[in-house]
Amino acid sequence: MNPTQTTLLELRDAIAAKKISAKQAVTAYLDRIDQHNNTLNAYHETYADRALQRAQDVDADKVTGPLAGVPIAIKDNLATDWGVTTCSSKILENFRSPYTATAVAKLEAAGAVILGKTNLDEFAMGSSTENSAFGPTRNPWDTHRVPGGSSGGAAAAMAADLCAGSIGSDTGGSIRQPAALCGVVGFKPTYGRVSRFGLVAFASSLDQIGPLTRTVSDAALMLSVISGPDERDSTCASQQPRDYLAEVDQPVSGLRIGVAKQYISDTNDPAVNQAVDEAINMFRSCGAQIVEIDLPHTQYGIPTYYLVATAEASSNLARYDGVRYGRRCDDPKDLIDLYSRSRAEGFGEEIKRRIMLGTYALSSGYYDAYYVRALKVRRLIKRDFDLAFSSCDAILCPTTTAPAFRLGEKSDDPLSMYMNDVYTVNANLAGIPGISLPGGFTTVTHNGTPPQKLPLGIQLLGPVFEETKLLRIARMYESATTHHQVRPSL
Repeated sequence: MNPTQTTLLELRDAIAAKKISAKQAVTAYLDRIDQHNNTLNAYHETYADRALQRAQDVDADKVTGPLAGVPIAIKDNLATDWGVTTCSSKILENFRSPYTATAVAKLEAAGAVILGKTNLDEFAMGSSTENSAFGPTRNPWDTHRVPGGSSGGAAAAMAADLCAGSIGSDTGGSIRQPAALCGVVGFKPTYGRVSRFGLVAFASSLDQIGPLTRTVSDAALMLSVISGPDERDSTCASQQPRDYLAEVDQPVSGLRIGVAKQYISDTNDPAVNQAVDEAINMFRSCGAQIVEIDLPHTQYGIPTYYLVATAEASSNLARYDGVRYGRRCDDPKDLIDLYSRSRAEGFGEEIKRRIMLGTYALSSGYYDAYYVRALKVRRLIKRDFDLAFSSCDAILCPTTTAPAFRLGEKSDDPLSMYMNDVYTVNANLAGIPGISLPGGFTTVTHNGTPPQKLPLGIQLLGPVFEETKLLRIARMYESATTHHQVRPSL
């Protein structure tokens, strides 16, 4: 078997049955990374020696668990006490963490082999992975296009079979949006389902860690491993993890799928609306009832998000001052010069833009007008979802407004870039789980270039802590389609 052309579950079972060794699997992925990463820039660094030693321990039965021997990639805003944790920022380019994120520690406790860390928009702020201080990641389906963001490296690595599974973070769509643009599964759990300890903070009330995988079943297994309580994260729920994989193939009887008129817009690429229509028809053919719902505050999601998120970012990023850790400028004249120059040299333009916006929203005289008002609208958005879920089990909508755009296409238009997250940010504001699924393909051309086949994503949103049902509904869709089986030609 070719270990890089399987699903995570298939590879896990093959290693457990000794049909292939963990060392063979890890070697195959490392070889593939060597072959393709120079083009894609999905990984910042790999840990070949460490990964191979770990694989040997699996083969010797010294390491066991539900992910024993499975090669996994992690987004480079998750701290590890090996390698560097850069957040794709110059301000942290040489930072070595003294501890490991809980989610990563749980992966290793389950036997996973960490291959390396993946590229992202700096401090997870972006929708294209073009904001990385170490160069953009390219989409495996068309290397002239973005993979989405901010978990673009994790999504591109997954789509290009440079790992068997990956984990990223989702603050306003940063798992689901790149999953859609790269044609893989991306799952954002309920806020509090997965510990944020060791995740470098962007917006603490919005950030959440989740898996990117080839299939829904793979995502269910990874979520079972990384979820659960953690006393080191006060926002982590006390609920014990579920065996999501055990129930994922059980169909949902009496299924009601909600469709909001606000999510089917003429501004969407026609192929996106068509993918949603096809998903509606598929669910209807499976016996589901399609329910029209109303989410009246949808249009306020983007401005609300970009006030709440930037305000929290302004606070969280204040710690990077050139004194305790991170980049420090040369020969500062005084303390103020040290602070200002270290931050100016270390942060990219998008980070500076968001810090300034957040600081303004929190400043005296504007706090009530902007930040407090945004929190009130956030509560209204949450109430919209609560009311909607009283009449449906899950909400079906697009993940993105269009397929992947070309590198540089939106770089000079921040508002256009921000609108890429119009269908994802509200789930973070409400704290609900969401999953992006491969929803088909569209063909695009540009200036006479050969037609390119690009993936589309559809999204399912569920009530808080209803991951089990949401994964079952997602699996119903996946089992009736073949979109997830298609891989890009590299």
